[in-house]
Amino acid sequence: MTFEIALTYGILTLAVILFSTEFLRADLTAMLIMIILPWTGLISVSEAFSGFSSNAVISVMGVMMLGYGMEKSGIMKKFSDFIMSKAGDSEKKILILITLSVGLVSSFMQNIGAAALFLPVVRKLSANTETSRSKIIMPMGFAAILGGTMTMVASGPLIVLNDLLEPKGYSRFDLFDVTPIGLALLTAGILYFLLLGDKVLPNPEKDHSMDHQDYLKHLYDLPETVYELTIPETSLLIGKTIEEINLWGGYDLHIIALNESQSTDYAPWRKTRFKSGQVMAVLGSKEKVTIFSENYSLPLKKDLQVFRDIKDKDYAGFAELIIPPNSNFKNKKIQEVAFRKNFNVEPVAFLNREGDMIENFDYPLQSGEEIVVFGRWNDINQLKNNRNLILVDQGRSSEHIPKDGNPWMALMSLAVSLTMILLGMELSLGFFTGALLMIITKVMPKEEIYRAIDWKTVFLLAGLIPLGIAFEKSGSAKFTADFIVRSISGWNVLAILAVISILASLFSLFMSNVAATVLLVPLIILMGENFGLDPRGLALLVAVSASNSFILPTHQVNAFLLTPGGYKNSDYLKAGGIMTLVFLTVAILMTYLIYI
Repeated sequence: MTFEIALTYGILTLAVILFSTEFLRADLTAMLIMIILPWTGLISVSEAFSGFSSNAVISVMGVMMLGYGMEKSGIMKKFSDFIMSKAGDSEKKILILITLSVGLVSSFMQNIGAAALFLPVVRKLSANTETSRSKIIMPMGFAAILGGTMTMVASGPLIVLNDLLEPKGYSRFDLFDVTPIGLALLTAGILYFLLLGDKVLPNPEKDHSMDHQDYLKHLYDLPETVYELTIPETSLLIGKTIEEINLWGGYDLHIIALNESQSTDYAPWRKTRFKSGQVMAVLGSKEKVTIFSENYSLPLKKDLQVFRDIKDKDYAGFAELIIPPNSNFKNKKIQEVAFRKNFNVEPVAFLNREGDMIENFDYPLQSGEEIVVFGRWNDINQLKNNRNLILVDQGRSSEHIPKDGNPWMALMSLAVSLTMILLGMELSLGFFTGALLMIITKVMPKEEIYRAIDWKTVFLLAGLIPLGIAFEKSGSAKFTADFIVRSISGWNVLAILAVISILASLFSLFMSNVAATVLLVPLIILMGENFGLDPRGLALLVAVSASNSFILPTHQVNAFLLTPGGYKNSDYLKAGGIMTLVFLTVAILMTYLIYI
């Protein structure tokens, strides 16, 4: 062992310790390793920063923009509505449908693209069904990786495998030769999360994915549920105004929409009178809504039918408004401002400058005071142009742009990307071409291009690539492979298969899975010839096992989903550790049954 090899192993050990203990955030750990490597002389400065121009990182950036554009177009909302119609509020059914769908899609496109495509779907399903996002995103990402083992064009290692076999005199694999192994892996992955998901995934109370809407609800103890009430001919409500029934003061409820003859009035004015046949959307607790409905003989529906869209966080939600010093609303009461009549939003909470809740809405507004409102994002966004109010940044939901007929252009852009990739072009060129088409066709607003990219993920991936370069350049990779191959001579078949699969899995954690395949396949072919085992089967096991990257968020799919899922490195160690063992077991047994 040379000094360079020992030094590389030392830095690798440091990286593993930092990732495991989370002493630093994952992207900062990657950047630290990236800086240490050129200081030690293991790689050059240009190689240390080469990750920022690598095909993998550029591809991920392109995929992020494509996914963001697909979400903006509304096409994935239609798919999420379909999933919801089939699964309802069942977390298990949602898990099955999402993982199966993303697994099948990723069998014909790059797994990072499939994960990006389905992330908006998971977000919407989580928001609309109150399912913990952390319970779905990681299984979805793992399914995307597993789906990449189902065809010979679904992942980089399988794509390059045939080019490594032919020079050695072995026949190519056909498109679906790997499907039995990949299908078994995907099925095992889905069953794993169905049976053990509650134990290995973060609990909802420990979920780090609370978005701004959930934060507002928690901070101000806001009502969470919208109920639908119909006004019959016999109701005592008919003829009265919203103001007369004192809905807010008497019941702590808010009417956020009123539908009559298929026409909807959002945040109806307090002088609006009730009529027979109207349907109202009421925001508040079930207990208070039940009392109100009984007092006025109003049938309470179990599910939203007329106001189904209001449940969608990308359609409506809470927003914070602050009264600026120069506001014309100073010293006016909320009734005088007429938020409902003028802005189509419903005030639900009122806070003074100290942040204390004010129970009396009949109170003159002062600068620095805050009003929390509920309404459609289309209406809330209009408040940005009002100089008498400051709209506090609500996160991405409040920047929701109405769907403008662009779903077909979004699909066309995605199709162009996938076609280019299937024709053999680089992933980065294909994905960025599709992203540019989305920008040109206004699927994605040009003002949001850079917001579509998760820069922490970019730095995480770019920082880890130099470690793979050092592992190869120092001779550490070949040293490790040669040592293991020599050591297992004379072992039984299953043990040899296990070592091959573990070796490919280990290498793919710290270098490109394609690089791991290119490095290992020639050695494994030679080993198969010496041991009397089918070299093609062993080579296929290497290419499949190169996708066994679950234990750390170093795989580009895991890195991509780390922030949206609110995960920590320890979450991947826990859930990914067991998934790694499941993957090894299934891959080894399927290879043994088919090729040995």
